[in-house]
Amino acid sequence: MKLTKFTHACVRLEKDGHVLVLDPGSFSETDEALDGAHAVLITHEHPDHIDVPAVVSALEAGEGLAVFAPAGVAANVRNESPAAAERVHTVEPGTAFDAAGFSIRSFGGQHALIHPLIPVVANIGYLVDGNVYHPGDSFIIPDGISVRTLLVPIHAPWNKAGEVLDFVIGVRAPRAFQIHDGLLNGTGLNMVEGHVARLGGKYGTTFTHLAPRESVEV
Repeated sequence: MKLTKFTHACVRLEKDGHVLVLDPGSFSETDEALDGAHAVLITHEHPDHIDVPAVVSALEAGEGLAVFAPAGVAANVRNESPAAAERVHTVEPGTAFDAAGFSIRSFGGQHALIHPLIPVVANIGYLVDGNVYHPGDSFIIPDGISVRTLLVPIHAPWNKAGEVLDFVIGVRAPRAFQIHDGLLNGTGLNMVEGHVARLGGKYGTTFTHLAPRESVEV
C-alpha cells in the first residue's frame, strides 16, 4: 500500500487501483489529494481536517466517491450536497466496514480536550487494513489491535510533547510518521520529532519524517 503525506493531517492511501483519502482539510493540498479518490474518511468537523467545499465538489464530480464521517460531519456534507447524500455514510466508534476495497475499523469517539470553555466534538480514529492508524485529534489507542503504521499528531492546541510521546510508546507500532504538523516551524518540528524518534525507538518504533507529497510503501 502506498501512503502519501500531504501538509498537516491529510494522508492518501493507494492499493490495487483504489484510492482512500483521510482528512483532506483546509491546511492541505486538498484538490490534489482528492484527485481520483474512491473513498474519504473524515475524523472530525474542524476545517483543518475537512475542507467541506472541496469534499462536496469531489462528491459531485465523481459518482463513485463515498464519504465516511461522524454523524455531525456526515449530516453537514449531505446538506451541502443533497444529490450525493446516499454516498455519505455515518460512522460510529467500535465498528468495521469496507471503503473502496480497504478494510476499516473505527475507534475513539471524541476530540481531545482543548479547554473546558471550548466544546468537545466527535472524533473517530481509523485503522486501515489492520495497518495504518490515523487517530484524528485524539490519543485513543486501539484496543486489541497491533498497529503496524502509526500516524502521530505531532503538535496541536490540544496536546503537549509528553502526551505525544506517551501515545507513541503506548501504541508501540513498528513504524511511525508525523501528521498534524502544520502549525510548527522547522525548529519546533525538529525538536518534537527528535524526542519521538529517540524515545519511541526505545520501545521499538522507528519514526520517519515525511515531507508534503512524499510517499512511502507501508
